[in-house]
Amino acid sequence: MSVFSDAIKNFLSPIGNLLDDPAVTEVMINGPHEIFVERKGLVYLTDNKFRDESSLIAAMRSIAQSVGRVIDDDNPRLDARLPDGSRIHVVLPPMARNGTTVAIRKFSEDDLTLTDLINFGSMSKMGARFLDICVHLGKNIIVSGGTGSGKTTMLNVLGGRIPVTQRLIIIEDAAELQITSEHVVNFETRKEDPTAGTLGVSIRDLVISAMRLRPDRIIVGEVRGEEALDLIQVMNTGHDGSMGTVHANNPEDACTRLETLCLMGDTKIPAAAVKKMVGSAMQLIVQCSRMHDGSRRTTHISEIMGIDNHGNYISKDIFKWVQTGKDEKTGKYIGEMIPCNYVPSFFNDIVVNKLPFPKQNFIAPDWSKEYFATPKKKKVA
Repeated sequence: MSVFSDAIKNFLSPIGNLLDDPAVTEVMINGPHEIFVERKGLVYLTDNKFRDESSLIAAMRSIAQSVGRVIDDDNPRLDARLPDGSRIHVVLPPMARNGTTVAIRKFSEDDLTLTDLINFGSMSKMGARFLDICVHLGKNIIVSGGTGSGKTTMLNVLGGRIPVTQRLIIIEDAAELQITSEHVVNFETRKEDPTAGTLGVSIRDLVISAMRLRPDRIIVGEVRGEEALDLIQVMNTGHDGSMGTVHANNPEDACTRLETLCLMGDTKIPAAAVKKMVGSAMQLIVQCSRMHDGSRRTTHISEIMGIDNHGNYISKDIFKWVQTGKDEKTGKYIGEMIPCNYVPSFFNDIVVNKLPFPKQNFIAPDWSKEYFATPKKKKVA
């Protein structure tokens, strides 16, 4: 476990071989005697065990202390970043009825690129090129998906394509993004600690500060509270090309999720006005999904066109991943990302900036026509 400090190596010695294994991306502990791992997107039970519940709790308390946090009966939850960049979350009994429950999402030392995502089969060359152009043009992008779907990886890749002449401010609850650029400022929240007299600093506090620090773009690592309203306002007030991630199952749900989060706080903005703000701020939704075969794919690249007369978000798929079969031997899904016969509203921006992406790239292949056919309405007798 060379990436971990000696102290943390000792605390986690019962799962040392799992943390050393490069094929393991996540370790999940459900009490001292039940430990699972994720390999290639699939979950497997291991033979690893802690001696007993007390030794597992002692290990978690020692880790919390080593990273300046506290976990005890009064603070039964821990969300922290380990020195190597891995993320750990802990819940103690009696809330965790199986025993102390832990998830360690391991830090990847590889700086992935769009080319890597293409090679992994996550997206097509055409879809990757289109996203690269959108980042260059400063389009606001929300990366949507479920837990473990690859949202952070996607945001890392897109953030790395931001022009080096621009000042980027990154705000996270627990630092996970590793965006390489010339001018990057990283902010991380701080938990309140009444025993030490330390006040908490929220994502919303840091977004307000970021607005006063001359950013060209702002990235919020994960939007899950009332700070959504601040991000939407950032996107609507001249900070083009800002980004964030949100938990949602599809592009339309991502807009609804952001709207709901905006209304969670003490804002007095009418709900209808918030909906319009979300519809105008969002330009692109990149939907990431973890498939049942363990693979992670970019399933949608969609443009948000505001809201219609009925108050529904208008989402137009530009590229979409379509499953065409399944490999009987490996169980892996077969498919590809294809254009959806929709030319984005900002295509003229691509033209005037002389970016090589012709309109023909948005035309769906002939074989895929059935996936875009409009169902015929049944005749009423």
